[in-house]
Amino acid sequence: MRKEQEKLKQMIENSDNIVFFGGAGVSTESNIPDFRSESGIYKTQTQYGYPPEIMLSHSFFESHIEEFYDFYKNTMIYQDAKPNPAHYALAQLEKQGKLKAVITQNIDGLHQKAGSQKVLELHGSIYRNYCMHCHQSYQLSYILKSPGVPKCSQCGGIIKPDVVLYEEPLNREVMEEALDYISQADILIVGGTSLAVYPAASLIEYYHGNKLVLINKTPTPYDKRANLVLNQSIGKVLGEIIECKKQ
Repeated sequence: MRKEQEKLKQMIENSDNIVFFGGAGVSTESNIPDFRSESGIYKTQTQYGYPPEIMLSHSFFESHIEEFYDFYKNTMIYQDAKPNPAHYALAQLEKQGKLKAVITQNIDGLHQKAGSQKVLELHGSIYRNYCMHCHQSYQLSYILKSPGVPKCSQCGGIIKPDVVLYEEPLNREVMEEALDYISQADILIVGGTSLAVYPAASLIEYYHGNKLVLINKTPTPYDKRANLVLNQSIGKVLGEIIECKKQ
C-alpha cells in the first residue's frame, strides 16, 4: 500500500465524522462514460450535432424535447451498471458510523445500490420522474417504455426526469443540507471530480477542517489546498483501504 493510502487509512481510522463528495469519476469505474470527457463530447457532437451541455440544458428540453429524450435515453441511463469498490467502501464506512453523508453529482443511484443510506444527490436521479402538469411520479421503467416523449397517464402532460439540467438551479434544500454536513465534517474526502462544475464545486469552500483529501486521476484546482492528494483510481484507493463485502 502506498504511503498516501496508509496516511488516508490512519485518518479514517481516527475519525467518526467523515463526509464524501464525489463526481463522475466515481461512476466511470462502473463503466458509465463521462459525457463531459473529450470522447463523450465528440461522440455527442458527431451523432446529434450539438455538444452535450446544450442537449442537457433547460432551453433545449423545452425547444427540442424529442431530441432531448433521444439523447437522454441513449446516453444518460445505465440501469444495468453495478456499484464498484468505491461505492461499497463508502457504504461500509457509513455502516461503521464513520461516514455521515455521501454528496454526489451523479444521477445513477449506484451509491444506494451499494447500500449507502444518506445520499444527497445534487443533480437529482434518473430513478425519479414527474409530470410537469399534475406532478404524478413515475419510475424509470415508464420512461424507457414510452416511445418518444413520455406523457402522463393521468393528464397527458409531459414527464420530466428529476435531474438538474444546465440553466436550472440546484435543489436548495439538498444544497443546504450538503453544506451543513461539509461545514461540520472532520474529514472531507473529495473523489472522482475535477472540481470544475459550479456551483457544486464551490461546496468545498465550506469545509473548515484540516483534513481535506482529494482522490482523482488528474490534478484539480484545489490540489494545493488539500492536506492529502491521491492521483489514483478512487475504487482502487478506497477498495484497498476499507475492507468490505458487496451487499
